[in-house]
Amino acid sequence: MSDVLEDLALFPLETVLFPYAPMQIHVFEPRYRQLMRDCMADDRPFGVVLLRSGGGDAGYEEPYMVGTAVRIVQVHTYEDGRLDVQVQGERRFRIRRIDDTRPYLVGQVEPVVELEVADTEEARNVIQRARENFKVYIEGLFARQELQVQVRFPPDPVALSFSIANFLSMENLEKQRLLELTDTVERLQGLTPALERSLMEWQTPRLRRLRTEDLREWICTN
Repeated sequence: MSDVLEDLALFPLETVLFPYAPMQIHVFEPRYRQLMRDCMADDRPFGVVLLRSGGGDAGYEEPYMVGTAVRIVQVHTYEDGRLDVQVQGERRFRIRRIDDTRPYLVGQVEPVVELEVADTEEARNVIQRARENFKVYIEGLFARQELQVQVRFPPDPVALSFSIANFLSMENLEKQRLLELTDTVERLQGLTPALERSLMEWQTPRLRRLRTEDLREWICTN
């Protein structure tokens, strides 16, 4: 445990946010409106954490212990006080203690430190395979819309791993596991099945049953 812990307001959600990723949050509960006002007033980040279980309106949510600190980028305020808040993921943290005496949860947190990526043939192969598969996947998605794109990857393998993780469709618990990993190569290896699954989904032709009206010009009426 780190000797110095940071106080960080917590926003539990039913989703996982990775570093470097944007998110828009609709805020309607009074306690979380207060959280946003406090963070904006002091230009402070807050933490997005996956909701483990909740006590409803009468209680506080129980979050997973690793989340992502976010910075508020833009806010739209409705007349009734609701907010649409655009945030940007910045860094991971681990909760060591939770203060539930305030209107919203505040965690005493420490940074999650990523291990240095070893310069080995295995690591280079894993990183290169992830880059190639993700490039094919993105280009294929846009090709369906008859658009051409140039895929540019973050030079940092850590940022690459989180960029891929944020883009793929996975269950929240799998995303949480990837968020908590501190080994970049292990995270990229863990992403491989989901990435290859996504590749197969868009490469597989989508078939649908034809209706009579679809074949009207093909039907011989003689």
